[in-house]
Amino acid sequence: MANTIPADPRRNETLATRTSLQNKQPHRSRKTGAKQVARLQRRSRVASTTARHPRANAAPTPQPTGPSSISTTVHITSVTDFALLLPPGDGELISDAESDGTAYCTDGSGCQNTFPTGFVTGAIISEAGDGSYIQITGCLDPSKFHFAQDDAGGQMDVRFPNGAQCAFGGYGASFIEQVEPSANRFCLRCCASANDQVNCNSHNDKAGCPVAVPGIYDFDGVSCS
Repeated sequence: MANTIPADPRRNETLATRTSLQNKQPHRSRKTGAKQVARLQRRSRVASTTARHPRANAAPTPQPTGPSSISTTVHITSVTDFALLLPPGDGELISDAESDGTAYCTDGSGCQNTFPTGFVTGAIISEAGDGSYIQITGCLDPSKFHFAQDDAGGQMDVRFPNGAQCAFGGYGASFIEQVEPSANRFCLRCCASANDQVNCNSHNDKAGCPVAVPGIYDFDGVSCS
C-alpha cells in the first residue's frame, strides 16, 4: 500500500513556555520585632527573585566537532527532499552512532545513501515566521531500515558526529535531530544561527521528538503511535 506524504507546509510558533508564579507575602505578627521584620523581608526578596527566574538549563550549545563534511550534512528542502543522520552499521544503536552517523536522504536528493522504499510514512515541514528555523517532523517504518531491535533512539546535533551540520544555517549553526525507531517517528529542526537554545535546545536530547521539536506526528491514515 502506498503511503501519502502531505506536501503543504504549515507554520509552527516558536516554542515558548511562560511560567507565572504568585509570590506569597510572609505573615507578620503585630508583635514582630525590627530584626525579625528585616529577616522576613530578605526572605521575601529571595523568594521573589526565584519566582521571576525559574530554574532552566542555560548552558550554551556545545561547539561543533571536526571539520564540516558532506557525509554528515543534513538538509530540509521539501517532504520529498531531505536528509537525516542515521547509523551506518547493521543493528547499530542510534546512541552508538554519534561517532559514525552518516547522512541518508530521500531518493534523488544527491546523497550517497538513500532511505529504503517505504521508510518514511508521513512528514510535514514547518517554518518559523521570523526565519529563525525550519523543521521536518514525521513517521517512519523502522522495519525498513537496519536499526537495532527495540532501539529507543537518540539525538544528533552540532557535536555528533564530527562535522555535523545542517545546510539551512551552515556549519556551526544550531540543529537538533532525533530518530526514535521504537516510537516510529523522527524530527529535525535546523536553526539559522549558532547557540540558539530557544529554538534548537540541544539539552532536550532525552526528551523525545514532541518535546524537542514540537510539531505534527499524526497524518491522514498514518500515525507514528
